[in-house]
Amino acid sequence: MQLTNRAKQVSNKEMTLAEKMYLPAIVSGLAITISHFFRKKPTIQYPEVKKYLGPIYRGHHILKRDEQGRERCTACGLCAVACPAEAISMVAAEREKGEELLYREEKYAAVYEINMLRCIFCGLCEEACPKQAVYLRHDQMVPVFLERDEVIYGKDRLVEKMDDRYIRKNSEVKTTPTEPSLTRSAT
Repeated sequence: MQLTNRAKQVSNKEMTLAEKMYLPAIVSGLAITISHFFRKKPTIQYPEVKKYLGPIYRGHHILKRDEQGRERCTACGLCAVACPAEAISMVAAEREKGEELLYREEKYAAVYEINMLRCIFCGLCEEACPKQAVYLRHDQMVPVFLERDEVIYGKDRLVEKMDDRYIRKNSEVKTTPTEPSLTRSAT
């Protein structure tokens, strides 16, 4: 009974003297090694030259601000629910009188933390956010941390600085028309 039709016919022909001494295999292996000497080296000089990470690279997290400098995050919790690693935690608070210039909505995230040891950089938090407040930068890697207390990123490290605004310049990325700074005409 034959279970598959992928049978291979094996020949039992006698090997020549050169084949018995493995000379053709050794010569072809040396030829491959010598050909690698004359190829362009793939190594880059890292600190001076940085490799382009690509438009779909998911790196450093940021919490975006709008054009007036107010935080976009409304502490809805969708990013925390969407996170499969449960790395995001937040505490919501209501905006006080006089804080209209700091927060867009009545509710805001008083505490927003991401545990970078748990984060798997899947980008689901970015996709779940209805206000487009959470972004994973494609041009910046997460810095190396040496101490245990450096791995939990709070709002002090996540909120975008107004002098260092992040604008995604990839026209392939789909955005909602409610955010004028992220539409194709603005990039």
